[in-house]
Amino acid sequence: MKKIITIARQYGSNGHRVGHKLAEMLGIKCYDRELTIMAAERSGMNPDALSNVDEKAASSLLYTLVAGSNMYHGSIDQFNMPINDKLFRMQSEIIHELAETESCIIVGRCADYILADHKPCINVFIYADFDHRVKTVCERQGVSEGEARDLIVKNDKRRANYYNYYSGQKWGKLENYDLAVSTDIIGIDGAAKLIADYAAIACGE
Repeated sequence: MKKIITIARQYGSNGHRVGHKLAEMLGIKCYDRELTIMAAERSGMNPDALSNVDEKAASSLLYTLVAGSNMYHGSIDQFNMPINDKLFRMQSEIIHELAETESCIIVGRCADYILADHKPCINVFIYADFDHRVKTVCERQGVSEGEARDLIVKNDKRRANYYNYYSGQKWGKLENYDLAVSTDIIGIDGAAKLIADYAAIACGE
């Protein structure tokens, strides 16, 4: 049976690495930053410009009020659409196409919301203790503890704003996910195996 797994993640929880380890275990592809590259290739837009707004909510209040709930489902004036919204719509189309054609893992990009009507789809939230995330960011980014704390707060807020803006739901709310996994103790490999075992049961294997 085809497996579609979405991963939302706190900053510093190693959700990206869990996704790629899980993909390796299952023998399928994991899409994260690749979605932005695919959107750039499809649209002909500058990939650097798209990367700069990836997983960031648009800031045009006037446009948001005009667009309303048509952002994802309807037809609106794309000429004046903020680049953030153009990227979201392109990534949404790509995510739907991937889910229809292959087993895959999608990291971030409101994938659980975008694929809400796609069955089966397993939605996972990766989190970790704040101090554990501080240590991870310090090692990964080569920054001080204070800088790591600031990065975590800033990026978690950015991800929450992005998810809440485009989905109209609350980022991190457990009811939106099938499985919440902490990487504190079991680590990247343990988290990936746990999700793989859950997916096998959920898909009736």
